[in-house]
Amino acid sequence: MRRVPMTVAGERKLREELQHLKTVVRPSISAAIAEAREHGDLRENAEYHAAREQQSFCEGRITEIERKLADSEVIDITRIEHSGKVIFGSTITLYNLNTEESVTYQIVGEDEADVASGKISVVSPIARALMGKREGDEIAVQAPAGRIEYEIDTVRHV
Repeated sequence: MRRVPMTVAGERKLREELQHLKTVVRPSISAAIAEAREHGDLRENAEYHAAREQQSFCEGRITEIERKLADSEVIDITRIEHSGKVIFGSTITLYNLNTEESVTYQIVGEDEADVASGKISVVSPIARALMGKREGDEIAVQAPAGRIEYEIDTVRHV
């Protein structure tokens, strides 16, 4: 089985969510089910059915997070010697050769991607074009708006 790369921050976020689901959400749902049972006939008890549905979603999410954590390979970029080469977890500042503007991205796992916060998936077109390149290299990415050319300004391990 192929291990899925994940950053330390991505792992921490999943572990925090898992802890919250197990210690806060799951017990509150159990309490809601117990309270709904006290109201009698379960066949026509909307509160009971809603709580059971919430329980199903919660348990599904717990299983999903546990699977992701078990299948992941956590990569701590700060422990890898800096070489100026783009690798998983790197934070890259790119200079757009067309607009003369800079943009910064961190290459993260698929589940961690959030373009608005500067985190792009390792399988995204721009990340695939960047992987293995070095500071000073130029890349071209085909975007919906057309071809964009960048120069890799800096590669950091943060």
